[in-house]
Amino acid sequence: MAVVNNPVVVMKRYEMKYILTPEQTQYFKESVLDHMKIDQFGLTSIASLYYDTPDYRLIRTSLEKPPFKEKIRLRSYGLATDSSPVFLELKRKAYGIVYKRRVSSTIPLVKKFFDCEGDICAGGQINREITTFRDYYQTLVPACLVIYDRIAYFQPDGDLRLTIDHNPRYRYDSLDLKTSMDGIPLLGEGCTILEVKVQQAVPLWLSAILTKGHIYKNSFSKYGEAYRQQLRSRC
Repeated sequence: MAVVNNPVVVMKRYEMKYILTPEQTQYFKESVLDHMKIDQFGLTSIASLYYDTPDYRLIRTSLEKPPFKEKIRLRSYGLATDSSPVFLELKRKAYGIVYKRRVSSTIPLVKKFFDCEGDICAGGQINREITTFRDYYQTLVPACLVIYDRIAYFQPDGDLRLTIDHNPRYRYDSLDLKTSMDGIPLLGEGCTILEVKVQQAVPLWLSAILTKGHIYKNSFSKYGEAYRQQLRSRC
């Protein structure tokens, strides 16, 4: 696991998502290696614990596709412990641009934060933004755990980043980053989620690969799809 020297990260970028069949996944992986490299961590299991109000206000609003939406999640790379680093992320999307605030912490400190017993980091703008978010929604509790196995690609000397998420899954019980990496499948067998993350325009070579593979942009939210599936299972 990488050691994060700077615990606070601010990101602003465009994010586009695509759902790939097994055949499209293989085609894309082979095609993209002419232009990008797999990062040093290889295939990495990631767990994201989404917090929401008891009536799921955040995800219900997000599914209405407003011009502005926001969510907060706690992320771990592999199973977490009380002492291992986890990352609290405040993610906002406004008119197609994604803004993310990210803070390194631990599970006990995050629990204290959501119990309104302290700050999430030592002052500063990021702390104010995340604390304001918490106070605005008043009661935020663990709502859904989303897990996937990710391969990330980077562009040498460029800002383009690609990720492919294999075996995306979720659960609404055992909402704990320390328990297991098991969950209910979000997609059909072998399907993956491609995310394109860029600060400027998508390069022409990538557009050509997507077009040739009949890979089309999809408005997809892992938490949103998990919420839909959970609702359907209750009917």
